[in-house]
Amino acid sequence: MSDKETEEATVSLVEVLEEDEELEEEATAVLGGSDHERCSYPLGYVKRQALYACNTCTPAHVDPAGICLACSYKCHEGHDLFELYTKRNFCCDCGNGRFTDLECKLHSEKQQSNGANKYSHNFFGLYCTCKRPYPDPEDPVEDEMIQCIICEDWFHGRHLGCTVPDSVETQEMVCSTCMNQQSFLWKYTTHIKGCSAASSENGEREQKTEEEEEEEEKKNGEREVKTEEEKKNGVEEVKREGERSEEEVKQEKEEEKEEEKRGVVVEQASTSLHNTEEATSDRDEVPSKRARQVLACRLKELKLIGGESSQSGAVFWPSGWRSKLCSCTSCQELYSTGGVSFLLDESDTVLAYENKGKSDDQSGHDPLMSALDNLNRVQQLEIIHGYNDMKTELKDFLQTFAAEGKVVTPEDIRQFFEQQQSRKRSRAANPGQFYCS
Repeated sequence: MSDKETEEATVSLVEVLEEDEELEEEATAVLGGSDHERCSYPLGYVKRQALYACNTCTPAHVDPAGICLACSYKCHEGHDLFELYTKRNFCCDCGNGRFTDLECKLHSEKQQSNGANKYSHNFFGLYCTCKRPYPDPEDPVEDEMIQCIICEDWFHGRHLGCTVPDSVETQEMVCSTCMNQQSFLWKYTTHIKGCSAASSENGEREQKTEEEEEEEEKKNGEREVKTEEEKKNGVEEVKREGERSEEEVKQEKEEEKEEEKRGVVVEQASTSLHNTEEATSDRDEVPSKRARQVLACRLKELKLIGGESSQSGAVFWPSGWRSKLCSCTSCQELYSTGGVSFLLDESDTVLAYENKGKSDDQSGHDPLMSALDNLNRVQQLEIIHGYNDMKTELKDFLQTFAAEGKVVTPEDIRQFFEQQQSRKRSRAANPGQFYCS
């Protein structure tokens, strides 16, 4: 092999390593925030953690149960597990009253049940409104599964009742059922930029940014001022034409002054928000800002403005949308009653959890990547061929677990590499070939 071909092969290896590094980061994002050695039970209801359900210990005819990452390795090795990704505010059930013949090997002293845990058909390996397993051997359609941030169930994109946006990775989805249960969220759908919701059947309003709303309301205010000037000009014309008496004009002026004292300005557009003005000098102030001061509740303001989507299908919310929700006392009580107080907590998001997992697992530059630069050509070639062989065999090995829906344990990986070492020793005994040590 020529030097040029060797260089190309080396670059190919680097690209493969970078691709594998991406896959490793994805796994770290989900599992990095969870402890793989210690049961999470002593931590109580963990804000967010990776969870599993054991079909071997808690099949469909018994109460559902969830187990932490460490227990999936230590207490349920070789069992048929359902991977639940992550869920919020959950306390590990492993070995408690929901298990008949199992004691947790990592933390045996547990209460009989965890009353605040929430369960769903996910714990029996079923997902979406179609209540099918994932992967589904009977479903020929390849479809992305997306998690609702409220009920935390997983849905096929085609079963959401809306168009799935391209940038779904950076958005949060609320399913149709949860949107209707938390109906106040519909009021925000047309007032948060980037919100992807089904449009109204009547096409009443297009989505507008807050800046566009304020600009439009400012123009309405300018039209009001212009209307008042036209009224004054009209008074002069009335005097000249003799169509109205001086008494009527005087009464009209007194009524206008009285309205200004009360701070009431009647807007001509029926969908505009009614705002107050404290003095004549405040006339050019943007009405929406004044309304926020008077109402002190963003949700009430949106109800007065009106306009919302058709209230059907799931809704995709853009990054940072939670900060746009009203946090007044009344709305906080509303969230608490509905069990969605976490919506005000931006650290509750899956993205925040994944970023924490990545940051906690930072290990610097891959040593294998660095080692390539310090090897001669022969050693590089040996590593390239050895790595490619191992990658192919590892892929085939892991494919069997994916097909059966099983979780790969550290013991499984250990056995794989022991087999690799055994094969290497067998090949090394052949004097006709050269292998790097």
